[in-house]
Amino acid sequence: MLNQEKIDFFKTALEARQQQIKKNLDMTTQEMDGLANNELKDEGDHASMSLGRAVDNAILNQQAQELAEIELALDKISGNLYGVCEMCEEEINIERLKVKIFARYCITCREVIEKEHN
Repeated sequence: MLNQEKIDFFKTALEARQQQIKKNLDMTTQEMDGLANNELKDEGDHASMSLGRAVDNAILNQQAQELAEIELALDKISGNLYGVCEMCEEEINIERLKVKIFARYCITCREVIEKEHN
């Protein structure tokens, strides 16, 4: 089981990442709004704008998904469930948590889930 010092470490890291993602989402949204107001001169401008929007939307979606995972991890800390695999209910290895601080599954269960989805 994770001791309080380690839980505090992960909570701080999760909150810092949460703030960074919120900042990124705000900046990207503002940039997209600003670009939408630009006057496009030709089809090349339209194509470039469409490609840029597609990339920005993909980034926004990925960041929003990560933010949701982080918020779930913070809820788990509040409920004393952080670091416990959602599938087998065993502890998630601390090295895995260091790599992916919002991990929901241990390595073994993650591999099972990935195989099922492929």
